[in-house]
Amino acid sequence: MANKINAQKPSNTKSTMAAQVDAKAARKLKARRNSQHRVWFGLGMMGLIGWSVTVPTLLGASLGIYLDSHYPGERSWTLALLVAGLVIGCFNAWHWVSKEDQAIADEQRDDEHKDNA
Repeated sequence: MANKINAQKPSNTKSTMAAQVDAKAARKLKARRNSQHRVWFGLGMMGLIGWSVTVPTLLGASLGIYLDSHYPGERSWTLALLVAGLVIGCFNAWHWVSKEDQAIADEQRDDEHKDNA
């Protein structure tokens, strides 16, 4: 009886291993087909994230300079609004990155589901 169990186990392991190798090969082929697209997409995302931080920071600094020149006081509006713009910009960049990360995770989950089906 032990021989029957051992005899069945290797063939099951081989089919599972073959399925895993097949799934990995399919993912590699898909990655090679989309490699050019992903490079440009990555560069575009870096630019988008950079601008999503830069624009609020510059707007905050500009508004601060305007307020400092028209309403002088003890405290610097420029510095305060520059920091506020930077914080808003970083939050904005974090939002974009988490959204793209979720999209990539969903795509990988769909690919694995298709491979296992």
